[in-house]
Amino acid sequence: MSRVGNRLINIPDGVSLENKENQLMVKGPNGNLMVGLCDMVSVNIEDKLMNLTRNSEDKVSKSMHGTTRQLIFNAIEGVTRGFSKHLEIIGVGFNVKAQNNRLTFQLGFSHDIVFDLPDGIEAVAQKTSLEIKGADKQLVGQVAAKIRSLKKPEPYKGKGIRYKDEYVRSKQGKTVGGGE
Repeated sequence: MSRVGNRLINIPDGVSLENKENQLMVKGPNGNLMVGLCDMVSVNIEDKLMNLTRNSEDKVSKSMHGTTRQLIFNAIEGVTRGFSKHLEIIGVGFNVKAQNNRLTFQLGFSHDIVFDLPDGIEAVAQKTSLEIKGADKQLVGQVAAKIRSLKKPEPYKGKGIRYKDEYVRSKQGKTVGGGE
């Protein structure tokens, strides 16, 4: 029994849902998102509530029941409130600048790194902090992970790009001493 799949989804005001051939179009104030539906799950919309039921009791249907429900819930949440990830840039001389749909990083390399943002993603940059915002939860997380991979935090001095609340365990450096 899927506990997540059995939960009802409240559809807020200003959000419209349109079911077309294995695709659910979610429209809201922050944009439009498409959610792919599998054949194993049926979507029922009554008043302002949505319920998902599975068509069979095999293992794949049970797993897709909760997954599909959560994907639809995230799409509704994204077009109403949106999602965001906060990044910090730590290091002497490390910074970021935002211009139009492009981020320019200075991360201690001999050249600046230019990162083009995909459609549907906004970035708010302030010298050493960066906020990635958008309606699609998966895309926001993916862009934040790509930006973090430009210069991962290193364990000796802690320099690099990290998530705001991320803990980077620091290591002790080399020690000078008798090594015979």
